[in-house]
Amino acid sequence: MDTSVQTIDEFISHYPENVQEILQKIRATIHKVAPEAKEKISYGIPTFTFHGNLVHFSAYEKHIGFYPGAAGVAAFQDRLGDYETSKGTIRFSLDKPVPYDLIEEITRYCVEQRTKK
Repeated sequence: MDTSVQTIDEFISHYPENVQEILQKIRATIHKVAPEAKEKISYGIPTFTFHGNLVHFSAYEKHIGFYPGAAGVAAFQDRLGDYETSKGTIRFSLDKPVPYDLIEEITRYCVEQRTKK
């Protein structure tokens, strides 16, 4: 992970073209749900903020990491059986279709939670 990147565009440019397409689609999905969210690089990965950190995402050799926080993972646990998860992380395997609709729903949930705070 290159910690010198300053923008999400720069971050995404370091990946193979097929992974760049996935990352850009995740980015667009988040923007669709949270158009007022701001972009930044935090913890060395793409981050969206809306009243604090909203969601993060990244790419790895064999998966996409999506980080909606512990509450975001817990709220959708019944729909995450096909994916590896941990406390605040969901891993989408690169050899299977990325569930953009699920990313959209989880992001919407996170926006709602942030709006309540």
